[in-house]
Amino acid sequence: MEAAGLMNDFPCLVIRGICDYADSHKNKEWQGYTAAVAAAYTKELVLVVPIDQIKTTPTARDTLADSVYRFNVPLDLTAVPVIENFVGRQDELDNLWQYLQPADPPSRKVAILHGLGGMGKTQLAIRFARDHRDDFTAVFWLSGKDRDALLQSLSFALNRLPGQRSGSEAINNGEVEQRARRMLRWLALDGNSRWLIIFDNIDQHSPFNGAISDGYDIGEFFPIADHGSILITSRLRGLTELGESFPVHKLDSYNTIQLLLQSSGLSARNTTSKPESNPGIMALDEYMLQIVLTYVDILALANRLGGLPLAIVVAGSFMRETGTSITEYLEYYRKSWYELQLQSKPGRQYQQGNMLQTWMVSYLEIQKREPNAADLLLLLARFDNRDIWYELVESGRHSSNVPGWLEGVVSSGLAFKNGVKTLIGFSLLETRQQKGSYTIHPVVQDWCLHIASKNKNMNSMQLNELALISVGYLVPSASEKDYSELQQRLIPHANHVRHRDVSGDNIASWAAFHRLGDLYSDQGKLKEAEEMYQRALAGFEKALGPDHTSTLDIVNNLGNLHKDQSKLNKAEEMYQRALVGYEKALGPGHTSTLRVVNNLGVIYKEKGKLNAAEEMYQRALAGYEKALGQNHMSTLDTVNNLGVLYRKKGKLHEAQEMYQRALAGYEKALGLHHPSTLRTINNLGLLCEYQGKLKEAEGMYQRALAGYEKALGPDHLSTLNTVNNLGGLYYDQDKLTEAEEMYQRAFAGYKKALGPDHTSTLDTANNLGSLHKVQGKLKETEEMYQRALAGYKKGLGLGHTSTLDTLNNLGNLYLDQGKLYEAQEMYQRALAGYEKALGLHHPSTLRTINNLGLLCEYQGKLKEAEEMYQRALAGYEKALGLGHTSTFNAVNNLGNLYKGQGKLKEAGEVYQRALAGYEKALG
Repeated sequence: MEAAGLMNDFPCLVIRGICDYADSHKNKEWQGYTAAVAAAYTKELVLVVPIDQIKTTPTARDTLADSVYRFNVPLDLTAVPVIENFVGRQDELDNLWQYLQPADPPSRKVAILHGLGGMGKTQLAIRFARDHRDDFTAVFWLSGKDRDALLQSLSFALNRLPGQRSGSEAINNGEVEQRARRMLRWLALDGNSRWLIIFDNIDQHSPFNGAISDGYDIGEFFPIADHGSILITSRLRGLTELGESFPVHKLDSYNTIQLLLQSSGLSARNTTSKPESNPGIMALDEYMLQIVLTYVDILALANRLGGLPLAIVVAGSFMRETGTSITEYLEYYRKSWYELQLQSKPGRQYQQGNMLQTWMVSYLEIQKREPNAADLLLLLARFDNRDIWYELVESGRHSSNVPGWLEGVVSSGLAFKNGVKTLIGFSLLETRQQKGSYTIHPVVQDWCLHIASKNKNMNSMQLNELALISVGYLVPSASEKDYSELQQRLIPHANHVRHRDVSGDNIASWAAFHRLGDLYSDQGKLKEAEEMYQRALAGFEKALGPDHTSTLDIVNNLGNLHKDQSKLNKAEEMYQRALVGYEKALGPGHTSTLRVVNNLGVIYKEKGKLNAAEEMYQRALAGYEKALGQNHMSTLDTVNNLGVLYRKKGKLHEAQEMYQRALAGYEKALGLHHPSTLRTINNLGLLCEYQGKLKEAEGMYQRALAGYEKALGPDHLSTLNTVNNLGGLYYDQDKLTEAEEMYQRAFAGYKKALGPDHTSTLDTANNLGSLHKVQGKLKETEEMYQRALAGYKKGLGLGHTSTLDTLNNLGNLYLDQGKLYEAQEMYQRALAGYEKALGLHHPSTLRTINNLGLLCEYQGKLKEAEEMYQRALAGYEKALGLGHTSTFNAVNNLGNLYKGQGKLKEAGEVYQRALAGYEKALG
């Protein structure tokens, strides 16, 4: 009966009893019914018997033992590279196990570990095999560097199978192939589903055997059965079409440092020499400093090696074997990379050689397949490695000497994608999906730079020039809409290309340096901008002469730079040279000439020569309107500059008219968030503050600040200017905590970007002095004022309005301290300067007159005090109107004077007037 047949594999008395009972009548006519009943009851029994209990029966034990013997093959590490150090990668190991673990019902699973050579794919596969050798019945490690090696590995693996004669080997290629096929058939046997095969270094794959050099189809060596686990390591991204993709990325910073310390032996020994017992304070400080510096060098080297395990192990091995310190190795790496790699050995765990060798196989294969892509790789290494895109490389076509291979690669976006596809396929390039750009590992970048220098067929100087021109010619003008985003994206590339050597006969290179100067200048990096301008100027003067218009363009931009550096005399010298040259070459009405005229107006304004500045601005404005129209950017820039000048001269109505015209033009042409628009909004804030419209001023400043921070960043000079202005506004509103926060932020930013003696730094020091005075910090106040005064006198002269402002502020301080003689001296000097520079009725002049009134009142000179207050009040009412806070301050001072004289009626009228004014102005 069917149930009785089970006894052969599972001898069980209960099953025997079921069979006997069902057949107890021994009636042949009932035989079919009897068999069905016995089978049904036996099935019910089997369903409730635990599997573990079945396994303990002698027959089941024997059956399982036979299955284990037939398919169990222990892990053999003979042909497996040795792992001396392994760190991290736990997530990758877990993900591999989750995918490759044997499952019921069985099905074939193929995982592809792919990534850059030296990224640790083989080491990761070895660790996975070791961790899970007891979870698979058999683990086979097969070398796939070429087809012959793979056949040999399969042939040798056959010897390890149960029942095979040890030592039997193939004697010719035919036998090797036969034995390999036998091995694959064994893997396909029914019931043999829990094995793991690792195909290592499948870097010569071709889906069409022999179509590409030594390539072969790895799929040919997959067992035909739908079971088992296959793990492939490869540099070829294209292999992911065969199974599940498991990209192997660089190590994180923590594990990079751990691997570096382990492979160098530094984790087992001190990296610094400890001081003797009971050291002095100085010795202990030196020891701590040594520790800090060593750790800084470790971080620097880890960052330079970019989490690439091969590079880390090579570095560690070299340091361990030669006794080289971290600091020394970092210096060698920076200065003698090629020679250092020649002497470096990666150890037994990296069998494909050191960094000079490991990528050469891939590079030579790329040269065979796509020669243009191989050349492209060496060019891409000239850029910053983190963000490379088509338009950046395509911009190199502006060179006067474009190589044919580049013309082909950048002829279209599709051609470029085809070129980089080959590089991505060999894991020498990676994609950045979020930006549509590409990255190169920093160590691969170093390798490419030195390969190019050793390649007789590749001109390294030409590659440098192409990269320089690519970056320079992509720099957008600051007059373009949304220019800042692209400029900030180009800054890392500019930093990378600007120091490289170029030949002196390519005009495009000098033009690129000029554009890099514009880039750095627009981004507030003045030191770098000056370096680029000077380099471009030297090149153009030599190639084109000192009077060529391209040379003069750089001279003008150097003037702009010196102006931003507060080197006003040098700026004026540059502008005058450019103006003479432009007028001679292009005529007085040319836009280039007018641009310099406008710039001279800026210098005269900064120097306090306000009438001369207005003359320049009016000339430039008339010329621009005639040549370019009323709404051109150059016209609007001059209109904005006139607004600044009129505000400085106290012509507030005219200033507002200019600002509103400029703002409307900028918003229409450039949008609401362009820096030119924001600059005018900031200027309108200054004007509103000057007019006593403090609420409107704050709104303007906040709008400008938010725009600047988004477009230019928190540390840009334009951002800092608005931060400083907000500090002044909060000071006027008595929000002293907020004011100090703004001033300190601006002061720190200016010192870092411009230095301690720049006028912007000094302006903020002066403002901090005023703030400290209100806070009662009189010592700090005088220090700030004196610091600002010394800087202004040196940089701007005694008659400059910034110098005069600080003299007035020192007068206020001395007055509060009761140093009346010193206060009078400061006020008199400031008043004489203001009257000469700004006139009798300028608000700054009136402010000092009002302060002199306070001084006279302190001195008991009440008649003179009243005269001063009345003069200041009349001037304020005319210049600023009845509702301005400065007007009401003068009114309030006059009221205090009347009160002190016992003129209570007059004092009451004045106080009521002052109170109404304050409420209207401040709310």
